[in-house]
Amino acid sequence: MIKVLFICHGNICRSPMAEFVFKNMVENRGLEDLFHIASAATSTEEIGSPVHYGTARILDRLHIDYSDKRARQMTKRDYEEYDYLIGMDSRNLRNMHRMIGGDPDDKIHLMLDFTDEPGDVADPWYTGNFEVTYRDVVAGCEGFLEYLKRNGEI
Repeated sequence: MIKVLFICHGNICRSPMAEFVFKNMVENRGLEDLFHIASAATSTEEIGSPVHYGTARILDRLHIDYSDKRARQMTKRDYEEYDYLIGMDSRNLRNMHRMIGGDPDDKIHLMLDFTDEPGDVADPWYTGNFEVTYRDVVAGCEGFLEYLKRNGEI
């Protein structure tokens, strides 16, 4: 089983969007038995909060259930339990490295590094543009699936 943890600052916008979009992608391909997929935050600011209404609006439009999701903070134990820890932006990666104490097993990745246009997934908390974030998340998730195929993991 491939264990994937998507991570952003608060775990209410980008990382839950990635979590549920990726779950939907693997289910649509009949690969759900190969994955355990979750999301978390680097901060404590939103712990226990539901998915942001902007992300919820997109997931609702796609008929993707996220109703049980509540924000949680990433832990050191997550590094041991997950195969891939995928951050949404470079600040998330810095915080992940700080929280974990490095990345000796090369598990930490930037979401858009799996695409032809590496960079940060813009935080819609600040931009207000959840559609741009959604396009980046879809590109990153598709790129990640291709990466796993190329490496013979699926």
